Amino acid sequence: MMIEPEKSKTRTASCQCGTLSLVAAGEPDVINICHCAFCQRRSGSVFSCNAYFLASAIDVSGTSRSFTRVGSSGRPLRNHFCPECGTTLFWRADLRPNHMGVAVGAFNDPSFAPPSVSLWESSIYAWVGIPAGICRFTHALPSTRPTKER
Repeated sequence: MMIEPEKSKTRTASCQCGTLSLVAAGEPDVINICHCAFCQRRSGSVFSCNAYFLASAIDVSGTSRSFTRVGSSGRPLRNHFCPECGTTLFWRADLRPNHMGVAVGAFNDPSFAPPSVSLWESSIYAWVGIPAGICRFTHALPSTRPTKER
């Protein structure tokens, strides 16, 4: 009797109204929290929590609209949001074209792994506490590499 290898774990993230969703296979390369002004505005919160997956591991369903801005790398970053409810679900950056960022809260999974990195703490709100053991940076990662390359 042949035993099939264990299938990769999948997670589903969706917007508020359910019109836009995605399925991510496997584990993210990195999970971070970002305190930059752009993420604060994008999320409507004092920081964002972001999971970065290989783009080939993500399957998007539904139609999104996008907003493009220049990232801290000087290269374009495209935020994709639901045209119905406005939720920003994922983003792509020219800096890391093989990866997609996904808003961790859109997975609606309290058991999601915690972040390992805190970025752009130059913009952190004074009352925000950072969990122990997280790598902390005043700006972006020194190598400007938010995710591992494969």
